[in-house]
Amino acid sequence: MATQLKGRISSSGSAEKAIDGVYDNSYDEFGPGVTKDGGNVIEPPADMIRAVPGKLSIWTLLVVVMELCERFAYYGASLMFSIYLQKILHQSKPQAIALNRVNQFMSYATTILGAVIADQWLGKFKTILIFASLYLVGLVLLAISSADFSIDGGFGLAGFCIAVFAFIGFGTGGIKSNVSSFMAEQIPLGYKPTKTPGVYEDSKLTIERGFRYFYWSINLGAFIGQLICPQVAKNKSYAMAFMIPAIMFFVGIVVFIAGSKRYIKKKPQGTVLTKVWRCMRYARKNKREGQSHWLDGALGAQNVEWNDEFVVGLQRSLRACKVFLFYPLYWALYNNMSDNFINQGLTMKRPDWLSVDQLNVVNSLVLVISIPIFDNFVFPLLRRMGLRMGPIARITTGFVIVVCGFIYVTVLQKVIYTKGPYYDFTAPGTPEGATNDISVWFQIVPYAAVAISEIFASVTGLEFAFSQAPAELKSVLTAVFLFTNCGGALIGMILAIWGGDPEVLYVFAAETAVLGVFSVVFYFCFRHYDELYAEQEQFNS
Repeated sequence: MATQLKGRISSSGSAEKAIDGVYDNSYDEFGPGVTKDGGNVIEPPADMIRAVPGKLSIWTLLVVVMELCERFAYYGASLMFSIYLQKILHQSKPQAIALNRVNQFMSYATTILGAVIADQWLGKFKTILIFASLYLVGLVLLAISSADFSIDGGFGLAGFCIAVFAFIGFGTGGIKSNVSSFMAEQIPLGYKPTKTPGVYEDSKLTIERGFRYFYWSINLGAFIGQLICPQVAKNKSYAMAFMIPAIMFFVGIVVFIAGSKRYIKKKPQGTVLTKVWRCMRYARKNKREGQSHWLDGALGAQNVEWNDEFVVGLQRSLRACKVFLFYPLYWALYNNMSDNFINQGLTMKRPDWLSVDQLNVVNSLVLVISIPIFDNFVFPLLRRMGLRMGPIARITTGFVIVVCGFIYVTVLQKVIYTKGPYYDFTAPGTPEGATNDISVWFQIVPYAAVAISEIFASVTGLEFAFSQAPAELKSVLTAVFLFTNCGGALIGMILAIWGGDPEVLYVFAAETAVLGVFSVVFYFCFRHYDELYAEQEQFNS
């Protein structure tokens, strides 16, 4: 398939990179139509012995810094929701869990909307700015609604819902679907010689590095926000604690705007979803004998709005969507960190200075430390040993690690119920805030396990979405991947009914068992995709 198409794409495709903020209409890492791209050689050099990732440019890093500030704002604020809803707004555990999962649902439900707006009308840069403005308004409103005069006036819960669901949810979703792919588009394509003969910087490896450090920035921002905001809420007020994320995000927007004249900005392609539909309909009407894929009927079409490269990219995108169908189960477990883990910690002994929701910093800290280690040592070592893991192997590894972490969580919850003096907290007269005789530090293990799983499952998912989509569909496919978190949040909303004690034990056990089984199914369904991915990389080279 790849051999047949290479000649077609090389003869009909084109690639043209824009600099200094000029629009680029056909910039695509899979289009080898020219020999140079921003000073890089597109075709693999004849003397190349080894490929290495290159350094990230200052313009790429500005996008990364903006994401750091946005994640500081999101995690710094949302981490406090569970305790804020229960202690200040007087919601029950199940109600607080449900509202928290609605926030997660809204934050990812709007990703596809942001992607469509960017790809069809405004482009990624303008779309990010517009949704960031909505987001900032929501953060300010959240801080106002948590002030004493708002709580006393009965506006607390209503203000929370308006700020979080109407503004922050829409804002973060519109940003998330565009910012990671916008970051990747700042990386020049091709091969660049290093000082070592035969060793070249490869843009594909640089993009992989970009996504890892993008994810690293997410967790550095989350770590700082989670470290500071709960302590401010504990020692000062929630109004002040919620205003800090608003200030931080404003700084991030200013940093992002600073690079506006130097970013590579791809011009919106118009009605890309209509183009996809017409391509699919054409393929259905023009089936041929011996097709390896049902979209092959659209290959070689004349006088149409797509070329063969777009068709191949659409085929890859549909394969990626099949992979993404399994992610809601992963996110359902992952999302427990923002509520059920916190509620579990509230039933355990802890130091007076610790706000139990701050244990989420363990997750972020492990990622901040681990991502550079994996990027600079683990993955290069595996490549040198000839053991470069394909995306399906990496995603499966992530699923398995989080399952192991939740086996631990389930056992820990059972152990909590065997300790006194309140056991499963169902006895009459159990006081509010009751704790059993077991240390909260036992929670460090699952927070760390989830963090390591993210390096394999979450980072790879983002990278896979970007690499499989044709140029016009990158934001859309990234949004589809992010939208899978909605499925996880929806599962969480349903399971919130059983979020109290002792039913939560069975929730942990059921979630663990289901993802454990589906991890095996996932690997055997899609392991052959790693071979296709390797062929794709060889073809692109």
